[in-house]
Amino acid sequence: MTQNLKFYIDGQWVDPVVANPIPVIDPATEEAFTEISGGSKADVDLAVAAARRAFKSFSKTSQAYRVELLKTCLEVYNKRYDDIAQACTREMGAPLSFSKEAQVWVGQGHFQALIDKLENFEFFETRGTTRVALEPIGVCGLITPWNWPLNQIVCKVAPALAAGCTMVLKPSEIAPINALIFAEVMHEAGVPAGVFNLVNGTGPEVGQKLAEHPDVDMMSFTGSTRAGIIVAREAANSVKRVCQELGGKSANILLPDVDLDDAVRKGIGACFINSGQSCDAATRMLVPRALHDQALAIAADEAAKQTTGNPWEASTVLGPLVSELQWNKVQRLIKAGIDEGATLACGGLGRPEGLNKGYYAKPTVFGNVTPGMTIEKEEIFGPVLSIIPYDTLDQAIEIANDTVYGLAAYVQSRDIGKAREVAAEMRAGSVYINYPDLDFSAPFGGYKQSGNGREYADFALHDFLEIKGIVGYGG
Repeated sequence: MTQNLKFYIDGQWVDPVVANPIPVIDPATEEAFTEISGGSKADVDLAVAAARRAFKSFSKTSQAYRVELLKTCLEVYNKRYDDIAQACTREMGAPLSFSKEAQVWVGQGHFQALIDKLENFEFFETRGTTRVALEPIGVCGLITPWNWPLNQIVCKVAPALAAGCTMVLKPSEIAPINALIFAEVMHEAGVPAGVFNLVNGTGPEVGQKLAEHPDVDMMSFTGSTRAGIIVAREAANSVKRVCQELGGKSANILLPDVDLDDAVRKGIGACFINSGQSCDAATRMLVPRALHDQALAIAADEAAKQTTGNPWEASTVLGPLVSELQWNKVQRLIKAGIDEGATLACGGLGRPEGLNKGYYAKPTVFGNVTPGMTIEKEEIFGPVLSIIPYDTLDQAIEIANDTVYGLAAYVQSRDIGKAREVAAEMRAGSVYINYPDLDFSAPFGGYKQSGNGREYADFALHDFLEIKGIVGYGG
């Protein structure tokens, strides 16, 4: 049984220093189904101290040992696969099939990708008489979001372990149960005491305390740009490294030669995946003006096929949004699209028909969206697509790049050479051509206000490593 009201510190499940229960809401019922404890500075201090003690020995473990440790973590993770998937469905509303096939699966994929890279990773290099050593940075504070919890937990914990770092994880208090099960996985896998620690709680009470803590050497944060700014500001006083993956407003450029029906229908999936709650969702579809009306009709038809409902039912494609706060935000932005004159092709305000309880939003498609509209600028984080007509490809690229974000971009074309040319012009950390399969070895991270640093595979390792030059080593 998961220790919901406890923290995992120094290899043990411990009570919070001060009791502070936080309800965990099932977004399909709007009711609390359990409670967790909210941590405080005192709990953070205990966890950081444990991580600091463990770093002295764990940082000196061999590369081969850490490879085997990660393999064991993956084996135990796989044993708990169904438990983690059910937790994701209960606490964040993801359809159970999606929890199994995507939410938990991506954690599995990231573990394996890092194991593969770590086996042959070079921690030492000789340049002239200098030995260049890559060494673990130290104690790491890890803050993860609710929308892709296992993806982000594994993308931080696995490379931290691989590098020889110790850590304190603060998962989202909105979807924390999967992380508590993950802590059980780390314990059963034999991760040494103090290497992995978990403290639940809110951003101000736990996240900020980690960021400002003088014994934390780096912060890895995934979440909103607003919260990322706070983490960076708190970390600045101790000049610790901060790696961030933040918001996005990704453009999906459909070139004139595209198979329009295929590109638009797949574009709905790329926007609506996880009920639209993905930072790299393809939320702005740019289409040639002459194809706009046809694209809008196809999008509305495809959106109508996205069955919204009970996440435990096999037929459900879209579950509820994660919280009342998120539902209200999406409603506000849908209203802004209507008020500002965009063409509402389907969906709109309120819950889908027949759903009177739960944070369900209507799959919504807007057409004739113009640059500067609220729905074109703000990250919505719901099943809402904006279709923007363009006259020239240069104009499309300009519109796509005219955002404070730069996490992802998408390009669709029958001409791969032309698609590559457009991809080269996109100011984004990832560009996806013709809806490719997920590549666990690709880097992931953002330009501009979408963050800094890179996650996935060996790219993630570098965020957790310091570079030391030993000059004269070979002389």
